Amino acid sequence: MGFAQLSIPLSRRNAQIAVIGIGLALIALPFVVGIAGNAWIRILAFAMLYIMLALGLNIVVGYAGLLDLGYIAFYAVGAYLYALLSSPHLFEQFAWIREAFPDGLHSSIWFVIPLSACIAALFGVLLGAPTLRLRGDYLAIVTLGFGEIIRIFLNNLNAPVNLTNGPQGISNIDPISIGPVNLGKSLDIFGISIPSVQLYYYLFLILALLMIVVSIRLQDSRIGRAWIAIREDEVAAKAMGINTRNVKLLAFAMGASFGGVSGAMFSAFQGFVSPESFVLMESIVVVAMVVLGGIGYVPGVILGAVLLYAIPEALRYVAKPIQETLFGQELIAPEALRMLLFGLAMVMVMLFRPLGLLSARRSQ
Repeated sequence: MGFAQLSIPLSRRNAQIAVIGIGLALIALPFVVGIAGNAWIRILAFAMLYIMLALGLNIVVGYAGLLDLGYIAFYAVGAYLYALLSSPHLFEQFAWIREAFPDGLHSSIWFVIPLSACIAALFGVLLGAPTLRLRGDYLAIVTLGFGEIIRIFLNNLNAPVNLTNGPQGISNIDPISIGPVNLGKSLDIFGISIPSVQLYYYLFLILALLMIVVSIRLQDSRIGRAWIAIREDEVAAKAMGINTRNVKLLAFAMGASFGGVSGAMFSAFQGFVSPESFVLMESIVVVAMVVLGGIGYVPGVILGAVLLYAIPEALRYVAKPIQETLFGQELIAPEALRMLLFGLAMVMVMLFRPLGLLSARRSQ
């Protein structure tokens, strides 16, 4: 009896120690990989962006079981929203904006992040509303078309009114500023210079952690259980009294809001956006991250995002030197090797781990 009473606080203490250890490791990680150059910190920052994207898609695909191949459209909406509100483009194109904002549009992050989430959620509802009766392959085809429509619109909305600047994209986007700290410049703290890319990494890390908390809370909530019921059997869920229409629309909206915030961060980080960043392949990669890691399981989704982004990106820097050392020349280009490993990983997972590398005990 005494042992049973002590086991609970001990397990909680171990969990707290593990969380603190992981947190310290994530904080120190950029300083370690930064020794090899800022390019590796940039890979970490983009890995956080893809974790956010994968978590958002996991709500739609993993929790609610709605296959969405146009998810990258919400990423594009958030990216272009931030670009339009934090660049000289609209200021130069419209006289009434020049009169209303003589100093230019320089939107605050506290305004852009909620707005990106809300606008992307609205687009999510617009996508979900006409597809409520569709399932499986038909839903996938419609969402794929939605993603392509958004990209084509972005590519052609430069006439008769130049709203997106077409294929040229939008440049000179303001970096994010949080109070007196400009993330576009290095920050000196106690004689330690923290580069801009590392500051962005910490911002993305905070946002990713918030999304992880929200995802876990949603999974164990009444709404999360309703999503899972719809995923397992929509007819039975409806017979149990679940309003499947509203619950599915909520899944589209919540997942899209994650994508919108991620897109806004991408736009600020890059300082440039164009339609080429939001092609169909990007949607497929994010879906693969969810499937590879473990559908509906947050730790698995995080693992899938890291593996399918960070490791292939690292190959860009190490594949050529390794091949030259072993064979005296480069036999396979890094991009081709990246896609080869990407396809091989998906085949192996489907054969040996159909539920993903990590899967929830409930699914097993």
